[in-house]
Amino acid sequence: MGVTSSQIESVMTTDVLVLGGGIAGYRAAVAAREADCSVVLASLAHGASPYVIGANIPLGASDPADGPQVYFDDMVRGGYGLNDRRLVQAMAAQAVPSFRELDGLGVPFARENGRVLQRHLSGNTYPRSVFVPEGTGRVILDYLKARAKAIGVATCQGWKVISLLSDQGEVVGALLVKRHTGELLAIRARATVLAMGGIGRIYDDSTYPADIAADSYALAYDVGARLVDMEFVQFEPVVTVWPEECRGLEMPTAMLGDGARLINAKGERFMFRYNPEHGEKRIEKARMSLCIQQEIDEGRGFPDDTVLFDTTSVPRERLESYISHCKRLRAAGVDPTVEGPRVRPAAHSQMGGVHIDHHGWSGVPGLYACGEAAGGVHGASRLAGNGGSETIIFGAIAGRGAASGLLAPAARDWPRIERMAVDSLRAAGRTHGSAEPIEIKRAVRQLMARAAGLYRDATGLAAGIADADRLQAEVDAGLKVESTSESIAALEARNMLLIARLILRAALARTESRGAHQRRDHRQQDDSAWLKHLSYRRGPDGQPVQELVAIQ
Repeated sequence: MGVTSSQIESVMTTDVLVLGGGIAGYRAAVAAREADCSVVLASLAHGASPYVIGANIPLGASDPADGPQVYFDDMVRGGYGLNDRRLVQAMAAQAVPSFRELDGLGVPFARENGRVLQRHLSGNTYPRSVFVPEGTGRVILDYLKARAKAIGVATCQGWKVISLLSDQGEVVGALLVKRHTGELLAIRARATVLAMGGIGRIYDDSTYPADIAADSYALAYDVGARLVDMEFVQFEPVVTVWPEECRGLEMPTAMLGDGARLINAKGERFMFRYNPEHGEKRIEKARMSLCIQQEIDEGRGFPDDTVLFDTTSVPRERLESYISHCKRLRAAGVDPTVEGPRVRPAAHSQMGGVHIDHHGWSGVPGLYACGEAAGGVHGASRLAGNGGSETIIFGAIAGRGAASGLLAPAARDWPRIERMAVDSLRAAGRTHGSAEPIEIKRAVRQLMARAAGLYRDATGLAAGIADADRLQAEVDAGLKVESTSESIAALEARNMLLIARLILRAALARTESRGAHQRRDHRQQDDSAWLKHLSYRRGPDGQPVQELVAIQ
């Protein structure tokens, strides 16, 4: 491809650089700008944010017994005790203020007679999910984008991050590229916030949008940040398989709280077999996924390995409040008042990520993280509704943290720093290999589905690691690349493979079952040995260094 440092067409300078165009990114950008910093937000797309259907906020509007302490307790219980208590405390304490900020911007959260409506999502003691009937994530994002524009956040849309700019152990910005033109942009910054989502499509069956490729984790790992809890991949329990036109649509667990039922091929409401007192309610997602998968594995699923998500039992008024879901089902020829979709678990979210403190700091000077790029708050499993909460709350925390933690102005050798970043794209552009990037991506997805799905064991994980090692040898030999877009795809393949290998290593190392990590050969939860985080950082030789981190 012949990329050189002289091909950097544009350079920008700012106090805070936010990488990511979803809710977490815009929350961070607005918070940093309101702290009187200059801010640039650069993004490829909006990630999963437009699909967020609600966010847990312990307002107590539906039940006055709810509050921050109950929310804290629910998170720790739902995370099987592995949560970083500093982060849980910050999330519980900042939830209501974060909601008030968005409410103050005019976000039209659902209300009835002036009272905020809250849905009851799985794993939560009380109804606490706030929502916008027309589409929570999309509407919040629209309001945040308008606020960012109004207060002077500069935006660079349609840019792919190649590499973070690093100088003497400090992160000082990022290098970005236009996928189709190859145009390069260097953004120099005194603090950088990663808000680019989680593992992306490293599983064959996944709910992730196509623009997420585990880049956040790989970028942070490359500059020395620690990644924690990578073995905990949560599978969304109720992802649509039929109708085909809605394949991949996540059915809301809030709808289960409103009366929807899970039915197997025998017509049984099977969740009462696993959760006798509450059935589909008051059970966190990781456990629900296991229950559904067990029904399928034991032959009680439908021929397409699904169960029925029975929407017909939801009161009509409540059912119609799920506007986007009802609209999509009806467009596919399925009236949810008459019949429901068929669903099964699919890879959905990552509990782990960049190890941060309660200010969003990664431990690497100049680098902050938020949203699904960050790890530690959820422990071994994430409460339904906490994905939306995390973006809203920790986006603001990381933005304020970055604004208060700016690197001191310093004379830097920018041509050298930027040339080092360009080298990563140049290396991906080697053309003497035989494997194509798309083939590596496909192979990663397939091996992860085989080796590190809902259930794992030592034999499957070891085989997955061996497969991943063979793929790494192909990547190291150079991929078949003939264009800028293929060079970018090669970088994505490299990042996906790196993170897949860390997930496999961590899953093999953790010899217990906890939350979203279930070992068939180690079925019990073992607090005496494993009530601690597994973390990985890049060693001096480029190989991952595994460390155990105590719960804080």
